[in-house]
Amino acid sequence: MVKHFLNLEWKSFFRSPSFQANLFLKIIMGFSALCMIVSFLGSGFVVYHLLEKKLNLDPLATINKILIFYVVFDLVIRYFLQKMPVLNIKPLLNLSIKKNTIVHFALNKTVLSFFNIVHAFFFIPFSVVLVLEGYPFLNVLGWHLSIFALIYCNNFITVFVNNKDAVFYAVISIFLILGGLKYYTIFDITDYTASLFQAFYNTPFLALIPIVILVFLYITAFKYFKKNLYLDAGLAKKATIVQNEDLAWLNRFGSTAKFLKNDIKLIKRNKRSKTTLLMSFMFLFYGLLFFTGIEAYKGPFMKVFAGIFVSGGFLFTFGQFVPSWDSAYYPLMMSQNIRYKEYLSSKWYLMVIATVISTILASFYLYFGWQAYAAIVVGAIYNIGVNAHLVLWGGAYIKTPIDLTSGKKAFGDKSAFNLKTMLLSLPKLLLPMVVYAVGHFISGEILGFSLVAILGLTGLLFKNKVFTIIEKIYKTEKYKTLHAYKQGN
Repeated sequence: MVKHFLNLEWKSFFRSPSFQANLFLKIIMGFSALCMIVSFLGSGFVVYHLLEKKLNLDPLATINKILIFYVVFDLVIRYFLQKMPVLNIKPLLNLSIKKNTIVHFALNKTVLSFFNIVHAFFFIPFSVVLVLEGYPFLNVLGWHLSIFALIYCNNFITVFVNNKDAVFYAVISIFLILGGLKYYTIFDITDYTASLFQAFYNTPFLALIPIVILVFLYITAFKYFKKNLYLDAGLAKKATIVQNEDLAWLNRFGSTAKFLKNDIKLIKRNKRSKTTLLMSFMFLFYGLLFFTGIEAYKGPFMKVFAGIFVSGGFLFTFGQFVPSWDSAYYPLMMSQNIRYKEYLSSKWYLMVIATVISTILASFYLYFGWQAYAAIVVGAIYNIGVNAHLVLWGGAYIKTPIDLTSGKKAFGDKSAFNLKTMLLSLPKLLLPMVVYAVGHFISGEILGFSLVAILGLTGLLFKNKVFTIIEKIYKTEKYKTLHAYKQGN
């Protein structure tokens, strides 16, 4: 039966309507995965000697100290990027196939996920080096098995918290607080967790503890999915109390107010949009890489680059998927007497409001000097005057429907990249850096900032003319977009 399931999965993969269309992207993703594997493999062999000979540190103790953050970061990445394998159970439930077989196969597919396998390319070489350097084999084996048990625990934890945002964000908030306490040397949780991981090495049989936890999580997941393995389990609608929101303060925007209200309600009520909002908030801290003195990110031009991202997190994460956010009801909207200009203006105003809020929240960068915050303010002006238009323009060529009930692909979607959107992406980042470079070399950073700000204000001045061009493009692409959403839905 397992062989039959594998055969069905193989046919489903190659017979997918999007297989040939996305073949090039699949090759690129495969190449990226290969590069990641090579990086992990190289690190596994090199990190021991790097820590011992170059940094004069105990390799195993150092790895144990950071393992807690490694495990938590792995959980975060899984939550946002790992897809839960789903079997199409509808044609299987009326066949003589045991439910146990279906559920076991679905769960075992997660075991072979790339997010699990890639860790082996670091920990296996590192464990081999430990044994070759004289560490006892049984001790290393106990430590190694405990780490992999915890990684696979993450796999099944992701299955459970996949649709429970509150639990996930609560856990991540706790670890962010602990990370901040460690950074400011108030409380170091690694002093305690390092001892725990070291105990797995000192007493190998303690590896049974995470293994038992892993077995418990697997059994719990199995029972949960078997209990809900019915056609109507996913069809039943939850009865919820709907709270009507007037949002009267948006009426000042005139005819675009109704679209703005719809977008704000969409963001508040759907998992995918709320995840995107969280991602845009995380962009606020992106500038810390550039303004805290890290050598790799030094350079006058990189300040403008950071300013664009810090102030434009929402613009890039939300704006790149206009009009895909409305894909579920886009055909209905297009059947109404709606002006494209009003629709696009509402999206533009939403991105402007978010950019202004992000710029205000980023005022803590004044701690690093006026130049840091000036780069963010200038980046915000450029985002409002130029990038907001370019994002809307590029959206006309993105025809990927969005599942609002899922938080996956919050970082983006491979279908969102094509030649036109890639060309439109160049002036979003490269143009302000080039303009700043001209001013910087002529007179200094003040002229550089001024030229970027003037460019943004110029785009704002010609907003109506630019919107007329964008509106024509959306009308040209209208029926292609409708067809794509129909196919996707």
